[in-house]
Amino acid sequence: MTDAVKQLKEWIDQSGNIVFFGGAGVSTESGIPDFRSTGGLYHQQYDYPPETILSHSFYEANPEEFFRFYRNKMLCLDAQPNAAHRKLAEWERQGKLKAVVTQNIDGLHQKAGSKNVLELHGSIWRNYCTRCGAFHGVEAIQGCQGIPRCSCGGIIKPDVVLYEEGLEEDVMMRSVSAIRHADVLIIGGTSLTVYPAAGLVRYYRGNKLAVINKAALGTEADLSITEPIGQVLDLL
Repeated sequence: MTDAVKQLKEWIDQSGNIVFFGGAGVSTESGIPDFRSTGGLYHQQYDYPPETILSHSFYEANPEEFFRFYRNKMLCLDAQPNAAHRKLAEWERQGKLKAVVTQNIDGLHQKAGSKNVLELHGSIWRNYCTRCGAFHGVEAIQGCQGIPRCSCGGIIKPDVVLYEEGLEEDVMMRSVSAIRHADVLIIGGTSLTVYPAAGLVRYYRGNKLAVINKAALGTEADLSITEPIGQVLDLL
């Protein structure tokens, strides 16, 4: 165990108000590809870049191509929680972790047992009809071809935040409050380049900011660990 990991363990052991802010790197150890690392979705070849396909305007103009990509690349339904997800759920059961703020849409934190999960970008497990508002499970999208339709004829849209769409205000406010009042803030598996979510970090008021990310970030952390997050949290 490195000195940095030992320091983080000491913070965790002494704290009763931890907040975790995570991104795609938390789920890569569960076999879900991220967007920006080598081998991630941004480095694969499609007729359009992934950030274009996953935009609101593309969804509106080319729904069939949007749903083809979405089914093929975004629905990793068999993925299972890894050591990071399990450790965070354990801390919550112990009363130490107060919230998980995540940019991920895979639902793995909940699958691991976490309850207070603030999903900034929504979830693949929730879908709704754009005409009548009825909610549908993921099978409504996975189990069909072309554009998924509700019984009323409306399009069933994933409850995920696409590029060009705003984040849900209530989730943002709850995330700000959790981060602002945290004793220890752990940032893991995120490049902190996607705004407005990345801007939430500035609301932290404490002096125990730990960043766990395979690539070093420019943020002014009190502790920085450049190792896989699952391996690190498994030691704590």
